[in-house]
Amino acid sequence: MSKLDDIVSLCKRRGFVFPGSEVYGGFAGTWDFGPLGVILKKKIMDEWWSFFVEKRDDMYGVDAAILMNPRIWVASGHTATFADPLVECKECKSRFRADKIADGINESVSSEEFWDLHVKCPVCGKENWGPIRKFNMMFSTHVGAVLPEDTGDLAEKSIAYLRPETAQGIFVNYKNVVDTFYPSLPFGLAQQGKAFRNEISPRDFILRDRECSQMEIEYFVKPDEWETNFEMLRGLQHEFLETVMGLGARKIHEYEVPAEDRAHYSKRTIDFMFDYPNGSEELMGLAYRTDFDLDNIQRESGKSMEYRDKNTGETFVPHVIEPSIGVERLFLAVLSNVYTEDEINGEKRVVLKLPENLAPYRFCVSPLLKNKPELVEKAQEVYKILREKYGNVTWDDSGNIGKRYRKQDEIGTPKCVVIDFDTLSDNTVTVRDRDTTEQVRVLISEL
Repeated sequence: MSKLDDIVSLCKRRGFVFPGSEVYGGFAGTWDFGPLGVILKKKIMDEWWSFFVEKRDDMYGVDAAILMNPRIWVASGHTATFADPLVECKECKSRFRADKIADGINESVSSEEFWDLHVKCPVCGKENWGPIRKFNMMFSTHVGAVLPEDTGDLAEKSIAYLRPETAQGIFVNYKNVVDTFYPSLPFGLAQQGKAFRNEISPRDFILRDRECSQMEIEYFVKPDEWETNFEMLRGLQHEFLETVMGLGARKIHEYEVPAEDRAHYSKRTIDFMFDYPNGSEELMGLAYRTDFDLDNIQRESGKSMEYRDKNTGETFVPHVIEPSIGVERLFLAVLSNVYTEDEINGEKRVVLKLPENLAPYRFCVSPLLKNKPELVEKAQEVYKILREKYGNVTWDDSGNIGKRYRKQDEIGTPKCVVIDFDTLSDNTVTVRDRDTTEQVRVLISEL
């Protein structure tokens, strides 16, 4: 099993993920994706979109605004309930999320329950805690011509929030899609985009941060057909994670969330847990949200959210099943699943055994020697052919050939193509396999 520190080091060293605002000393809970991270992240998102949206007839895409009318968050319950248990050490004034510094408790822990555990402060080591307080995780801002010194009604009416989830942007567009496309039930609306959560204790690299990308579907169904569709989506999630993302089935575990731990909108939730280097953590969720959200919108907006069945003429508010996943969590799952250390000819090697559909580059093209113009010219020719054919191809002529191989192993490139002096006479190249390190001669035309 890989260590999280090893993956963090590789991400920084090879340009996958950098600490946010690092040149200014960083900014907790934020991360920047480098050149290779951007490619891998985009491939993950594109694969999800292809699997769940483009290859299906029952899915439609939307892209809602990040800033939305604050009444949405009142209706959804986020203003009142989207909170974590915050506890403060009276000695050093450090603040923590209570359920993350003590074992055996959940988000609904009371002050007395927490005190009875005799938890020591992770910073100062003392045991002197204040009461548990609910901390709303939504980031607030002001919209419009409001000055910092403005107070009262003007300031109050200008308050808006950075969305803490992408789901509500889908729900507020449900009626728009029904009115313009009139899809048959069941159907889903899918969205990819940023969400923001003011985490008390961001931790574990990109696993729990304050700005993340989500991929969510709200799947609208007839109320009496929710169980059938729930099982259908449950199976699709396993297929996507195991087949498309290449995650090992033995590392994925389903957790049936008990009623007391479910979100306020959910009647049933299954968390898909993944064995990360630091332990089992939630990777993907599947929630049965009933008609909670559409009912709330109908009540608060005064607009009907009913759907008229095309065959029977019956009208009703659809129920909803939600598959949801965080891109960064999936990104880390993919990396930790393929991170490998082995030994080649007595030398330690780090390799990312990424599947071809996710590898940032499919090929790396190199001249055997960069100071031989004839090899460089021929290598450039091969590079352009492969770039035209496959797109995701890179060039490397730095250092000796062994160092190039090690670098490409670390970033997950499946094949290295080397142009040598034999290439000039027979148009064959050496193709080296990342996982086996075996090398074969192949005609350029057969690459």
